[in-house]
This record gives sequence, structure tokens and C-alpha cells, in this order.
Amino acid sequence: MKTERDPKAGHQSASVATPTVVAASDSCAGGPSPAVMATYARQNLSFVRGEGTWLITPEGDRYLDLASGVAVNVLGHTHPRLVEALQAQAGKLWHTSNLYRVAGQERVAERLVDLTFADRVFFCNSGAEACEGAIKTARRYHFVNGAPERWRIITFHGAFHGRTLATLAAAGNPKYLEGFGPEVQGFDHVPFGDHDALEKAVTAETAAIMIEPVQGEGGVRTVPDQCLKGLRDLCDDKGLLLIFDEVQTGIGRSGRLFAHEWAGISPDIMAIAKGIGGGFPLGAFLATEDAAKGMTAGTHGSTFGGNPLAMAVADAVLDAVLERDFLTEVQDKALRFKQALEGLKDQFPDMIAEVRGLGLLMGVRLMPAYLPADVVSAAIEQKLLLVGAGDNVVRLLPPLNISDEDIGKAVQRFAEALECARGKGA
Repeated sequence: MKTERDPKAGHQSASVATPTVVAASDSCAGGPSPAVMATYARQNLSFVRGEGTWLITPEGDRYLDLASGVAVNVLGHTHPRLVEALQAQAGKLWHTSNLYRVAGQERVAERLVDLTFADRVFFCNSGAEACEGAIKTARRYHFVNGAPERWRIITFHGAFHGRTLATLAAAGNPKYLEGFGPEVQGFDHVPFGDHDALEKAVTAETAAIMIEPVQGEGGVRTVPDQCLKGLRDLCDDKGLLLIFDEVQTGIGRSGRLFAHEWAGISPDIMAIAKGIGGGFPLGAFLATEDAAKGMTAGTHGSTFGGNPLAMAVADAVLDAVLERDFLTEVQDKALRFKQALEGLKDQFPDMIAEVRGLGLLMGVRLMPAYLPADVVSAAIEQKLLLVGAGDNVVRLLPPLNISDEDIGKAVQRFAEALECARGKGA
């Protein structure tokens, strides 16, 4: 186990092979508080500070963060540009609501319009809200076009679009739907990669097709470029809207600003979140002028969406990600990282079945005898933070500005975690 300590910590106690127990002053001593609803299987681990790719516990233990808040912290922790932007705005104005114009919203929306296919942007607070808004936009489009019967949306097995009732129904995962009453209607689920099933699912009631260019929660499964092009052609042929959920893949994660750019096509509607706020809660859905024609005054709203604090951070995130060579460097880092992971596949052929991913959204699919949870736990012992996913996959989601040195440390610690998990596996 790693014994790396933060020199700023108040003491340098010896490391132990179990997750850090947080001091009582941090309100996390003795395990999770019963005051917090137990909807997460949380690690008994807490942090008080972050620096770049590293998270630091109250005791000063430093963890290499390849979770990034689940693909959120695209610039790592406490990036100076984001800190400066947030502090500057916090001293001016926090919130006024959307009853009035918000200058930051208009500025960031104009930037996103200039950078993408879109003509209109709506700001919200999360990926689930962004996906919900995208669904509403697609349905409303057909309603104002005189075809209210076209309200159903085709989605794909393994998808994850959020935790609202509608977005849960869109993904169709029985485990997440259980116990929440009748499933929200209007979604037709087809197997991932089954083109015949997709075409058969299109009916006179179909409004749109909704898909993630890379399924993150579903196991880091990438949709091939030719399939995305085929979806665009199918939608154009059938009069459907194409919705991309780029909540996890957007804002540089793939090595392009948005993952669909690799295929050279555009959607009609796109949901984004996570990276656009760099750690500040923020989501948005974008649409062409035609697709957004039904979203008129009173059809949608958000009290907090796009408030001045969020917009200041988003503006700074875009400044950083759009700097010269930043995305090229993401692609280079992704290549080096993937090559190193392929090397681990050769080193652990009994454990690693496949290395997947696009850009710095990477997945390692394990052999059936091993479980992602065991590897994630073993990685914590090595002071490395990873994320599990479906299809027996461990996700690696580093900040996009991770250094080559930290890539090397991450690969080394991942190898040690695999060795540890191997001893506890089959």
C-alpha cells in the first residue's frame, strides 16, 4: 500500500491498509451518519482538499483521483482559473432567478452556439435534468408540427440517462426502476448495436432516437462512427430527431469538445453536464432552431439553472479546454494511457478481457471471475480512486490535464491493485 503523505497535513501518522476514518470535526467519524439518506454505497473515505489530480484526507493521505467526481472534474481539483472565476463572481452576485436576464448565461450560450451545431441553449443543474429537457424538446417539436402522436423515443439497452422517473424509464434498467410505481411511458428499448431491431422499432409514434456516443455507466461501450452516421441517416429519412446524451463524453473527455465530432455528424438535440461545470453543478441541453421551435415561454423552467456562479465557472472551463493544443494533448495522453493499459492486459491475461474507451473515458473489462468492486477496493488500498461500471468494467476517468508523471503512477498503482484483487479472486 502507498504511504504518500501530504506535507501540509498536521501530522504524519503511519498509513494503514484500510480507508481513512475521518476525524470527528469533519462529521464523518465512525462511519456514515444516519442523518444522510442511505441511497449510496459510499466508501468510508472522506477528503478535505484537492490539488490537481490528487485528493487529500484529513490525515494527509494523498489519493490519485481517476474518478474525477465521475467524469466531472475535467480540470482536476482547485484549478486556479476556476477558483479565480468563482471567487470573483461570488463577490458580485450569486442568484437572481430566470425572471431576469443573466449576462453570464447569454455569454456562455453564445459560446456554445458558436462551437456546436446548436442555435439554442437551456441551462439547468444536472445531467438528468438536461436529458429530461432533451426529451421534452423532442416531444414538443412534433406537437407544434401538428403530430402530437409522435412522442415515443427509442433508446438502447445499457444506457444511463439519469435518475428522474422519465430518465430512468428512458434507460429501462429494471434494477433502478423497481419500487417506483408504473414506469413512465414513451420509451422503446432496443439492444445495443442491433440495427435490425432499431429499424423495426421505428413506428408512426416515434419522435426521436436518444443515444450516448459512449455508454459510460453501461460499460464504456463506444458507438462506432459509422453507426452514428447511420442513426443520422435514419432520423433524416424517417423525420425523427436525433438526441445525443453527451453528459459524460462532452467538454473534451473524448479528445474533441464533443464525442460526436469524431463521426463528422451532428444531432438535433444534445444534453450536456458534468465537465461543463468543472465541479460546479451545471447542465444544459442544446438544440437547433428548428428542434427548439416548441420550447416557448412557459414550456420549461429552472429556478437555479444557469445562475451567475455556474456561468462564471462554465466560462472559465471553456477558456481552459479551448486553449491551443489542449484537446490535442488529451488525445496524446489518452493514447499513452491506453497503450499502458494494453500492457497490463498482457501482464494480467487471466484478469483483463478488454481495454475500451474513447479519449480519457477508459474502461477495463474484467474476466468473469473478477468483479469491478473488488478491483476498486483494492485500488483504494493503493491510494488510487477508480469507478465501477456495467458489463464487468472498471472505469478510469482522470482529469483531462493529468500529467505524464501521474499517468505513470496511476498505471503502476492499478497494476498493484490488480495483483491484490487477483489474490482474492478465482
